[in-house]
Amino acid sequence: MGRHIVLLGDSIFDNGAYVPGWPDVAAQLRVALGDDGQVSLGAVDGSLCEHVHGQIADIPVDATHVVISAGGNDILHYAALLEQQAGNVASAVAMLEQARSEFAPAHRQMVELAASLELPVAVCTIYDANMGSLVATAISIFNDAITRHVHEAGLDLVDLRLVCNEAADYANPIEPSVAGGEKIAAALARYSLAVEDRGAVTRVFR
Repeated sequence: MGRHIVLLGDSIFDNGAYVPGWPDVAAQLRVALGDDGQVSLGAVDGSLCEHVHGQIADIPVDATHVVISAGGNDILHYAALLEQQAGNVASAVAMLEQARSEFAPAHRQMVELAASLELPVAVCTIYDANMGSLVATAISIFNDAITRHVHEAGLDLVDLRLVCNEAADYANPIEPSVAGGEKIAAALARYSLAVEDRGAVTRVFR
């Protein structure tokens, strides 16, 4: 039986609006899989972690793999933190930790629901984006929560920080370009080729 990969989450996968006239990530993945693969795009630009619950409910019955990229839009709510003044390093870290503690429950609930599927499931980290080292450092706080949830649930991990690692991978500060989308599609294809069933521990792909 051929592979049928279902993409859930946000504009990391539903990036057509940011690459007009060029293939989006789903189309690029179809090319990477060839005639033996099928791709369903359930991701919707702008989605938060809580919106993935509805996307999971609509997964096609013949799906063989599910990949989720969500959380970036949740984190955008905390972008103003980077503009706040902090009296010392401890205060700055405390503000980021507060944001992480608010973000974590929604992401954990999404991961736990995905873990109830009887399919191989991979969850993506949030890439560093094309916004400089300060933002990348702040995002690492949230990625710590993401990776913990994935390991706790025994799902697989696609580390987009290692996939989209050049400025050309972004169509704007936060959305994947055609070049970035091609790299993401290649990583997802590698995942589907390497994984045929749910494993006992987290496997990491890039």
